Amino acid sequence: MKDFKIWRSILRVPVRITTTLENGTVIDKEVENYTDDDFEKIEEQEKALATLTMALSPDIAQGFREYNSAKALWEALIEVYEGNDDMKQSRQDMLRQKFNMFNHVLGETLEAQLQRFITLTTEMSTAGISVPQSEINKKLLNSLPKSWDMNVSVIKKTKDLNRLTLAETMTIIKA
Repeated sequence: MKDFKIWRSILRVPVRITTTLENGTVIDKEVENYTDDDFEKIEEQEKALATLTMALSPDIAQGFREYNSAKALWEALIEVYEGNDDMKQSRQDMLRQKFNMFNHVLGETLEAQLQRFITLTTEMSTAGISVPQSEINKKLLNSLPKSWDMNVSVIKKTKDLNRLTLAETMTIIKA
């Protein structure tokens, strides 16, 4: 089940429970004057922060202990792990190059090569890189060892690489 209240809490600035005095001054409300609605807002924020914090491994969480709101923690995580636009572009360029240079590694099993390819295409997708399905399939087929050349030729001639999913292509290779 998804808790959209938590997600909204992560995206919003921290709630500050206040009250307005007769002269119009806004001050923080004393805890003993909180309403059930006020406590619910605070609990929602605390739950959001706890959810984010628990999702981090202990060694990563250690570096983010200073953040006391879900929004601040979320923004810090984005900054550290996604980086700015230049870093994102650099990562995309690196992944494209890795894709273009993908090939069989001597002594590597077919299963290991397929897993490495799945990891690469998943990283590319996550980084926002869109590659036509036919190009992905061709890249995988062309990266197979030279001993597979006859099989690759048969697959390319008998299958529509534009319509095959990566999973279907891998199933055909394994067969």
